Amino acid sequence: LDKPVLTVHQTISDVRGSYYQEKTVFLRCTVNSNPPARFIWKRGTTPIEQSKDTGVDIYEPLYTQQGETKVLKLKNLRPKDFANYTCQVSVRNVCDIPDNSVTFQLTNATTPPALRLSVNETLVVDPGKDVTLWCEVTAGFPKPTVTWSRYPNPLPRNLWENDGTLTLRSVTPTDSGFYNCTAVNNVGNPAKRNVNLIVRSMSNLTFQITPDSNKDSESIQMGRDLKLSCHVDAQPQDKVNYTWYKNAAPIYNSDSLIVLRSDPDMAPGTSSLEIVDMKFRDLATYSCVANFPGSIVPELRVDVNITQSSVTPPILTVPARGQVVNAWEGGIAELVCLVDGKPRPPVLWSRADKDLAMPTGEWAVETRDGRLRLTGVTRDQMGAYRCQTATYNGLNIKPRQAQVQLNVHFAPVLDPVFQDVRSPNYQLVTLRCVIQKSNPARIASVIWVRNGEPLSSLTMDPPENPQLKFKLDPGNNGTYECRVGNGVGTSTCTFNVSSRPYNAEFYYDTPNPIRILKGNNYSYHLQWTQREPQATDRIIGYWVNVRMGQD
Repeated sequence: LDKPVLTVHQTISDVRGSYYQEKTVFLRCTVNSNPPARFIWKRGTTPIEQSKDTGVDIYEPLYTQQGETKVLKLKNLRPKDFANYTCQVSVRNVCDIPDNSVTFQLTNATTPPALRLSVNETLVVDPGKDVTLWCEVTAGFPKPTVTWSRYPNPLPRNLWENDGTLTLRSVTPTDSGFYNCTAVNNVGNPAKRNVNLIVRSMSNLTFQITPDSNKDSESIQMGRDLKLSCHVDAQPQDKVNYTWYKNAAPIYNSDSLIVLRSDPDMAPGTSSLEIVDMKFRDLATYSCVANFPGSIVPELRVDVNITQSSVTPPILTVPARGQVVNAWEGGIAELVCLVDGKPRPPVLWSRADKDLAMPTGEWAVETRDGRLRLTGVTRDQMGAYRCQTATYNGLNIKPRQAQVQLNVHFAPVLDPVFQDVRSPNYQLVTLRCVIQKSNPARIASVIWVRNGEPLSSLTMDPPENPQLKFKLDPGNNGTYECRVGNGVGTSTCTFNVSSRPYNAEFYYDTPNPIRILKGNNYSYHLQWTQREPQATDRIIGYWVNVRMGQD
């Protein structure tokens, strides 16, 4: 029997225009219990009887989210209705569980909570700053309790919370998120306010070189257009300022150079520089600088050298003998795709099966040199991997692709791992060890062992279907092992072979006697069951031990 929870709700409905208002209050009591609880409502110390008070209704709602619920409805509040109300719950002393109760004081000042925030709904700050979020309670009686939470992550550890005030010390980008302030006093609905805290951050500045897309070009050519794009991962993304330079001199819009603050043809937050009808004078070093104006966050810069010889399409190749990589389970594997080009773009790795994620859990992994190193490889990682050139930090053209096959060797998987085998003596016993899967599939060895000693004298079936057949006698009971190896490792099927029968399992329909005879004589009905009696010696006798009680 849990402690009940009591909440209060009020409705105000107009009747006949504005002549008078009817105020109705609902006291809702909910509890979890087993067995079901009995509810008693009290005003002060006096139980409320619906049949004797026309101003109240007590009922069970049609729908409840959890537990059992009883509602006390106070119709058109009267002066005597302003009192202390107690919801008492009971399971009628089952298992000596005592009653439980909760009390609420209803007054003419009872109101639901209301909140006001000290900051805007979106708050942007620099890293390293202290942030204070104050949630002021503007209404509510009884006095509401204020709590803070964060979505989607829990509250950070570097905080101080007191009476609705939340202070974060030396914030970092990981402290960003939605902070939720909630006030509860069990009257009406909880009051909630949210703050989206954004700690400025900037990383991973990339560039793209896009030849004249109208001509399907993959190289820089005089007399054609060329676009340079720049993108940085930042929070907040829309507050990033991009500045373009040509040979260290700021670029201003002209007929031949056009700066796009936000390029609609690129990812959101991307700035581009369009070079129209490229001339020899446009061969230069271009720089893109990203920053937050007035912020302490360091600016990021990338330089791109544009000449006819400094920009060439990428070439992606797989080394000889590198198309299939073999590795042992638990070991290390390195998949290699060589990339060449100016500038040399990163290489993105993914599974050829688009429904499979990379071992890291990501859908794609970036490598600077085209080498993907996997540690602790498992058989689930076996399959084809796709490598392709990225469209950033290089030419923004159709990616070059290749595939590498990863083959993971592992020891045989056997069934059963352990089996208890019972059989009468002098009967034929067959032990089967099924090879479910193995890589390599070829089985190198199969060895049968009894009680630690190899059984070299017994005839065995071919390794692809290991079986052992023998006649059981008192001298060859014991533990049998089938050890199967494939050159990578050895796995074992273990059989505990015995002629000993399974223990009988007694059960009783009732602990009380089925008949009481004359004197102190009682009649009981004993029953037992035995597992697999046809496979072992049946139980044919039993003993009954009687222990006299103290009384």
